[in-house]
Amino acid sequence: MPPPLTSVVDETRPSAAEEARTIAASTNTGVLASLTTSGDPWASFVTYGLLDGAPVLCVSHMAEHGRNLAHDHRASLAIVAPTTETDPLASGRITLAGVVEHPVGDELAAAREAHLEAVAAAKYYIDYSDFALWVLRVQRVRWVGGYGRMDSATAAAYCAATPDPVRPHAAGAIAHLNADHADSLAAMARVLGGYPDATAAVCTGIDRYGLDLRVSTPRGPAAAYTRVGFGRALDSADELRSATVELTAQARKS
Repeated sequence: MPPPLTSVVDETRPSAAEEARTIAASTNTGVLASLTTSGDPWASFVTYGLLDGAPVLCVSHMAEHGRNLAHDHRASLAIVAPTTETDPLASGRITLAGVVEHPVGDELAAAREAHLEAVAAAKYYIDYSDFALWVLRVQRVRWVGGYGRMDSATAAAYCAATPDPVRPHAAGAIAHLNADHADSLAAMARVLGGYPDATAAVCTGIDRYGLDLRVSTPRGPAAAYTRVGFGRALDSADELRSATVELTAQARKS
């Protein structure tokens, strides 16, 4: 991959904690790892809701993993972000590890609502006596964004982070930019992305901080990749259009 000819203006990206919170909020299913009474690892497909980032599980006492959690509160939850990638290992995923606890008092009511908001079908069994709510107190976070992209985050950073408001709406915006604004993307790559000899650019990702671009240049057949930042974090997907218009204006006037 040829290096940029000039420095990238804004390489700001979501932190590992933000990436993890975004993935956790992107779905309601994961694989729970618990320990049997004999100490063996046990993996189970589960649904969950989120209470301030903490997964809320509704588990039957009769389930193998229900008995495991009651015996040993250590657990981890692996979550894979929804994706259209044909290679599963190229998609984002996280592992949240910690200990589970039964919520009580006001937290019990909040945990119940959090689970029901994420898993509507749970209304048919959540109040049965043979089911119980568990909250996973996250102590360790590992994020993998695909090949070559991975990092860890502290539990405090994960809890303090918020899900990206733009990422869930990115697919449509990416398709629109690539279909209708190819010239603008190429201009961004030339002026803002550090590739003044770019002949074309394709948007491959969008988050609250900016755009990821795959760039073509005359310097070789291999594509290069760069980042064009918005200059500020977006608070809502509604701001995405104006932010990309601003980037286009900056690229055009330079």
